Amino acid sequence: MLKSYRELHVWQRATDMTLAVYRITSTFPKEELFGLTSQLRRAAISVASNIAEGYGRNSTGEYKQFLGVARGSNLELQTQLYIAAKLGYGNPELVQQTESLSNEVAKMLNTLIAKL
Repeated sequence: MLKSYRELHVWQRATDMTLAVYRITSTFPKEELFGLTSQLRRAAISVASNIAEGYGRNSTGEYKQFLGVARGSNLELQTQLYIAAKLGYGNPELVQQTESLSNEVAKMLNTLIAKL
């Protein structure tokens, strides 16, 4: 049995992904600060936060619900990364690495939801 949500590999990868998003968006144009930069950061933070919040809930149903929200936020993030890449924002290699992290997190979330 895990002692903390911090032991969940999916939470660890989601926080890695969030840090990568912050690194990428730090180079975005200043006019995107309240647009795509903010949206990407909020979506990334939401993934790890909802994994943690769901872990702390009192029932499996609630946990699954929060994992579903995390999955939705991850898909939102993927969409925003796609748009950023099409606009030529961020280092293309870092964007690709972050997309790979996001895909990994998606698979891990799906597996965890199925196991619950």
